[in-house]
Amino acid sequence: MNPLGKFLAAGLLALLAGCTVVPGSYHSPTPGWFLDDENGSSEGAPLPDVVKVHSIGTGILKKQDIHPVDRGVPPAIDLSDEDYHYLVGPGDVLQITVWDHPELTIPAGSLRSSAESGNWVHSDGTIFYPYVGIVSVEGLRVTEIRDMLTRRLSKYIEDPQVDVSIAAFRHKKIYVTGEVDKPGLFPVTNVPTRLIDAIGEAGGLTEAADWSSVVLTRNGKDYRLSLRDIYQYGNTSQNILLQPNDVINVNPVTDAKVFVLGEVGKAASLRMGRNGITLAEALAENGGLSQSQSDASGIFVFRKAPLAADHGIDVYQLNAKDAAALVLADSFTLQERDIVYVTAAPLAKWNRVLSLILPSVSALYLGSSTEDKLRD
Repeated sequence: MNPLGKFLAAGLLALLAGCTVVPGSYHSPTPGWFLDDENGSSEGAPLPDVVKVHSIGTGILKKQDIHPVDRGVPPAIDLSDEDYHYLVGPGDVLQITVWDHPELTIPAGSLRSSAESGNWVHSDGTIFYPYVGIVSVEGLRVTEIRDMLTRRLSKYIEDPQVDVSIAAFRHKKIYVTGEVDKPGLFPVTNVPTRLIDAIGEAGGLTEAADWSSVVLTRNGKDYRLSLRDIYQYGNTSQNILLQPNDVINVNPVTDAKVFVLGEVGKAASLRMGRNGITLAEALAENGGLSQSQSDASGIFVFRKAPLAADHGIDVYQLNAKDAAALVLADSFTLQERDIVYVTAAPLAKWNRVLSLILPSVSALYLGSSTEDKLRD
């Protein structure tokens, strides 16, 4: 062999030997170790603090069943019924009764409802009442209005017995939009209204609704809530107390996706569907693992960590070399925006390197052979 041919052969052997340390070479992940270091070491580099690795096993599945999603409802919207008080405003209609004084109580009559015959709160927040005159009631509770009218009427009536109620709630509303049967405006009343109450008022969810993706907009801020957590897992913290001018939007199921990448039949994004999707279903939908190029021990799920966590990303690893692990995959429920990644087998990476090297080496070898023949 001529010197150039010997040089090329030696270079090819060196490149093949170097494939074991090509950056990104596969290694079996262990807790605390995952990515190759910048020098291409196959031992891997320590994970940054932002990443936490978990092994998909029965322990993870039990925790998942109890706490499917820790959404961390902010304290600002986590209110109790005791914190709720309806405040009267323009458009509301008051029903005021003074016992034993029918002349002060407007009778509804057989053809008029209380809403029609009551005291309308005007746009300036006031009402007019006999003897008392113009009274500002905006921003007051009915009990405060009752006490105020009692004090003023006592100048003209001995020991007046006054009762105040709201005949029509027209001032404050909540808005329900998106995938519900009857989207629209719904009045806020003196009875506390929670998320499932509003959804019920709107006729319930449509077939296209993503019940795990409900967005509450309050004071210019968006909060993600889940009806699925309420109905399926009994997570009542998601059933928040609504406030006036809240906007509830139920997203369509097409907006909820997971992503499957790496050595699978076809890398793609998948719609989760109303009932969610498991890891096994996501892999099967994309043609399963590549038999020649994938490593069944390297199936990973990347997920954004909960807000209260001390890290940013959770990485879940499944070793599916044992067929029994597929049962775990079918029990591991993916969450919206999860990224499923299947790593490549070592041989597949060697073949990739060779496919890049051989064309150049072949061209050089053919050029050398032609030169030798011309010399001969």
